[in-house]
Amino acid sequence: MRSWNFGAVGRLLLVVLLHSGSAAGAASIADQHFDDRVNLAGSDLVLNGVGLRAVLWLKGYAAGLYLSEKVTTPGQAIALAGPKRLQMKMLLDVEAHEFVKAIDSGMRRNHSETDRAALRERERQFSRNVERIVKLRKGDVVNLDFVPARGLTLTVNGAVQGPPVQGADFFAGILRIFIGERPVDKELKTGLLGAGP
Repeated sequence: MRSWNFGAVGRLLLVVLLHSGSAAGAASIADQHFDDRVNLAGSDLVLNGVGLRAVLWLKGYAAGLYLSEKVTTPGQAIALAGPKRLQMKMLLDVEAHEFVKAIDSGMRRNHSETDRAALRERERQFSRNVERIVKLRKGDVVNLDFVPARGLTLTVNGAVQGPPVQGADFFAGILRIFIGERPVDKELKTGLLGAGP
């Protein structure tokens, strides 16, 4: 049996720490890098956590959640005032209508029919914005940016897709798809709340 060389193992651990922790100024998952800090509408946001949306061996996207301060629970993330960003980095090609279906499913899973009724028209508006994209491609960077005075703005590779969707309650509804009681992916939720790899 081959014995481990402790010096080699130590060097490997050092490389992993330097490339996945704050020493490198970014967090990484699935070879996707997320800055530790971003500026949105004049506000400095910190990376709360990163996660991966995957089904079996198929990796859909890596995601990072940016908030005004680090939190560990969905309630804290939703309750925080000020700008927020959910960033997704695509790991495969996806038709926009598949994203629309995922939004609809996630909203149904995390909201009562009464609560959803108040969001429905804005959900339709957001879905129309998503449909403008037609197709998301591997390597695309999707930002869901919430600024209280502006609402939720969808951008793909820096290009705005449709008009902003108003309301902190609507952005909270979108966040629940990812970190709510019935998230799209439990491991993704764990990562976005700062307990991921």
